[in-house]
Amino acid sequence: MTTPDRNTITIEPSRRLRRYDRMIFGQFLEHFHRQVYGGLFEPGSPLADEHGFRMDVVEALGELRVPIVRWPGGCFASAYHWEHGVGADRQPSYDKAWSVEDPNTFGTDEFVAWCRLIGAEPYICTNAGSGGPEEMSNWVEYCNLESMGRWARMRRANGSKAPHRVRYWSVGNENYGAWEIGTKTRDEWGRLVAESAKMMKRVDPGIVLLAAALPDVDWTMELLRQAGGYLDYVSIHGYWDALHQENRPGGYEACVSRCLAPEDAIRKTRQIIAGAGYEGRIGIAFDEWNLRGWHHPDKGGAAFADVRARDKNDLNSTYTMADAVFSASFLNTCLRHCDAVGMANMSPVINTRGPLFVHPRGIVKRTTFHVMAMYANHLRDNVADARVESSPLEYAEKSVPVLDAVATCDDDRSHWSIAVVNRHPDRETACELSLGGGGLSGQHDALVLSGPAPDAYNDVECPDRVAPARASLTFEDGRGSFPPHSVTILKIGP
Repeated sequence: MTTPDRNTITIEPSRRLRRYDRMIFGQFLEHFHRQVYGGLFEPGSPLADEHGFRMDVVEALGELRVPIVRWPGGCFASAYHWEHGVGADRQPSYDKAWSVEDPNTFGTDEFVAWCRLIGAEPYICTNAGSGGPEEMSNWVEYCNLESMGRWARMRRANGSKAPHRVRYWSVGNENYGAWEIGTKTRDEWGRLVAESAKMMKRVDPGIVLLAAALPDVDWTMELLRQAGGYLDYVSIHGYWDALHQENRPGGYEACVSRCLAPEDAIRKTRQIIAGAGYEGRIGIAFDEWNLRGWHHPDKGGAAFADVRARDKNDLNSTYTMADAVFSASFLNTCLRHCDAVGMANMSPVINTRGPLFVHPRGIVKRTTFHVMAMYANHLRDNVADARVESSPLEYAEKSVPVLDAVATCDDDRSHWSIAVVNRHPDRETACELSLGGGGLSGQHDALVLSGPAPDAYNDVECPDRVAPARASLTFEDGRGSFPPHSVTILKIGP
């Protein structure tokens, strides 16, 4: 990697502010391996309440101020029949997506209750694989109607007399992919989304509706042509360290070199939405994202059958400062595009590749947990105009700027929180920071996440090897510096 030369962050506070949606800090939960069972839900554990919810998990997620959680998948959703997971007489089902048995003890009512417990909005992804429009709309009835109809009466009989009032719904998951149960062509997909949306919104016209899309003109333009009038968002996904067959996580430099890829996906999707005539009317939800793809290798020709190999997703040594730096860069990208990106859901929230590792005796907050907590708690409400000019870091014929930054402020522009990412693996990076035409001077409070090495991580034995530290950063005539492989929230104000 090259040595950085001159780096500048120029903030223009007099220009238009843009208020971002906190749903950018959302999370995702799927019935995969130990995310639900043995993760957030563990009846009989001394750490669980009377409903089986792990309270150490609830407390930790409170630190993230999770605004929204997408569930039950993912691939799992494309063969999940929600009726099997409600009521007293529940029978286990064979999970055709992941080749295991699901006990169905955690279903819709439990999910909504858990979301309310952590203070998050529930977001339900429907079965557009083996299911269809009627099953989807019946699910809306169960959750949102007061008392009319069979499904609302069933919910009341199951103990929830008041409607769940689930506002966010998605038609399907990755139905464009050959790996998905119920794969559709682009023509089939547009028609299915339109018919499903029609029925769902006739049950509850107030729901916010999403549908699976791609940063691809052919797929998404046809979706919008047929169903755009019903949609509030298109849903896109991204994993940039592909590991589903071989669990060989990329090193720091390889991962950091991919930091610009999410912005490319967002720009392409924005252009498609605008080309279809829906600019400003349909937003983007990056409702599955993570640096690391999930490991679920094929075995003997049977897709997703090597269940024991999925344990490798939970190796805490995988989740280093590379994950933290990439995740902060991703969030900065969403914030810069906050006029179009209204939701993002880290995939997943618990275990697998998630920010929170849960084991029978407790939890580990991975490096990405601290990034999410820093952004959720220490940024201001508005994104200001900021220009970053930075020297390149080069790796394997790829180049990314060494510094990345987003400036946020309150409504009267008096208090500022600037998120700065230094991607350099081992060198402190000097920077010239200008706010409103003048160079920043003096000492300023900051919260800094930087491990002892780029490959540092947290695990059960050393849960606090990487943790945010309060610091005081000094600037003289606009010049200051940021530690290597770091994520910093710099605070400026009276």
